[in-house]
Amino acid sequence: MKWSAWILPVVTGVTLSMVYLLPSAGEIGESAVKMNLPGVMSGWSFKSIPPSQEELGTLTPDTEFAKAICLKPRPGEISIEGSLIPDRADLSVVLSGHDLNNSIHRPERCMPAQGHNITSSKDVLFKLANGREFEAKRLGSTQRVRIGENGEESVSFDSLTYYFFIGHDRISNDHLERTLIDMKDRLLRGMDQRWAYVSVSMWYGKLPWIEKEVSEEEADAKLQAFLRQFAEDQIDWKQVK
Repeated sequence: MKWSAWILPVVTGVTLSMVYLLPSAGEIGESAVKMNLPGVMSGWSFKSIPPSQEELGTLTPDTEFAKAICLKPRPGEISIEGSLIPDRADLSVVLSGHDLNNSIHRPERCMPAQGHNITSSKDVLFKLANGREFEAKRLGSTQRVRIGENGEESVSFDSLTYYFFIGHDRISNDHLERTLIDMKDRLLRGMDQRWAYVSVSMWYGKLPWIEKEVSEEEADAKLQAFLRQFAEDQIDWKQVK
């Protein structure tokens, strides 16, 4: 009882005093991601699109965006009009501003507002041709998309999404781990890492513009190949531990 009478105040005092050791704002470590998207990559063509009004209204003004609709012709598939029929992947790269706490977040937070009902989540290890590796989060969902001039109708598609975070010299697919890294870096290194999150998604199943039904396995394989190539090309691996 004698120990318990004074140990709690001592521990509390030491913990609170550590606040004064934390820099109010550390040096900024720029993310290792390259925000300039390529025009083409392994047969995929990139069409840049602006961020949504919801993204602009939710995130801080100095948040940066690189978003694109990515298309790749499906071998041997041509529409009755004679056009090549493509696969489609939706790519989003969001780079935090200097207010790191309010610039990026887990995609799970905003996906429901985009019509997604998330049904599954797991970690997937990616091994790259350059010998590096990282984990990404894989989400399965059903997305409801509004159509028509006024959005009065809707259709639903099965969807797969992969995402991960890229800091100055770290990569993580876990928001809590990323937060702990930030706390440790500010305390021990006096540095704030500027993080970006990369997400890429693809619909599968019966899609209006593709005659043959796209299986989940096909979509998954194509997304993983896309993300491996993107990671090799768009991350400065000399900067990453």
